[in-house]
Amino acid sequence: MARKKPLVVVTRKLPDMVETRMRELFETRLSHEDRPLTQAELVEAVRTADVLVPTVTDRIDAGVLSQAGPNLRLIANFGNGVDNIDVDTATARGITVTNTPGVLTEDTADMTMALILAVPRRIAQGIKVIEREEWHGWSPTWMLGHRIWGKRLGIIGMGRIGQAVARRALAFGMSIHYHNRRRLPAEIEEKHEATWWESLDQMLARMDVISIHCPHTPGTYHLLSARRLKLLKKEAYVVNTARGEVLDENALARMLEAGELAGAGLDVFEHEPAVNPKLVKSDRVVLLPHMGSATIEGRIDMGEKVIINIKTFMDGHRPPDRVLPSML
Repeated sequence: MARKKPLVVVTRKLPDMVETRMRELFETRLSHEDRPLTQAELVEAVRTADVLVPTVTDRIDAGVLSQAGPNLRLIANFGNGVDNIDVDTATARGITVTNTPGVLTEDTADMTMALILAVPRRIAQGIKVIEREEWHGWSPTWMLGHRIWGKRLGIIGMGRIGQAVARRALAFGMSIHYHNRRRLPAEIEEKHEATWWESLDQMLARMDVISIHCPHTPGTYHLLSARRLKLLKKEAYVVNTARGEVLDENALARMLEAGELAGAGLDVFEHEPAVNPKLVKSDRVVLLPHMGSATIEGRIDMGEKVIINIKTFMDGHRPPDRVLPSML
């Protein structure tokens, strides 16, 4: 007699080829509407599923997990970050959590580099001028920005994505600096010509561009606080493609409005999908709707990782991308 397939509940619409493969391998309940599940729908999902496949828009907290059914054994997150999941509570309840690391590295690094270029060169402002039909011809002193060649880039979080950004920025002639909890091996520093700063405060005060690449955890909430933002030079730029909660958005908006910072490029926000109105109105900011990892190739790779994690787990083995509380 064939073994019963596990019931896999997917909370959002995924690429067709990913959903089709899931249907072939598992008893899969797909989301036909591309919207976040309501709290009641999320609770129903954890009550019935053997495997839950959530995304960053699903808040799997202790309250939701307390209502999980006895069959829920795996939460296979469709995404790299797991700050949307209470991993401690899940682990305590015997539920394994996995994610999709690595597959978003190059896409997110590309978008980060795009913002590093766009903000100092005032690209978004230039687009608006064309759209509003306000361009009256070239002028030697109009729409002047700043070159990035020769500028110092301070990377907060020199993991996979941080290193991929460093590789790109180095090719654009930037000087690479970084802050990590732990210093990288000498060969990696040499590869990126990178300077390590044990003190984040000291690094911030000396950089021309700051790029955030650390996860959102209780320890990194508002890591770039109002106090730390005030350490930056008036001519500095801030780029965030990691998590909105790492940056004190209100403090950033106030400083930009007061001319205390040169500009910012943000792909993530503290209260998504809400965006601070002061940031929306500012000419010093380039804002994107959390699209740093939004490539067809990246989404398919994420789906394949999810499938491998589910299949490996259901075959009785440790999934390759298991997340433990100590990893956060």
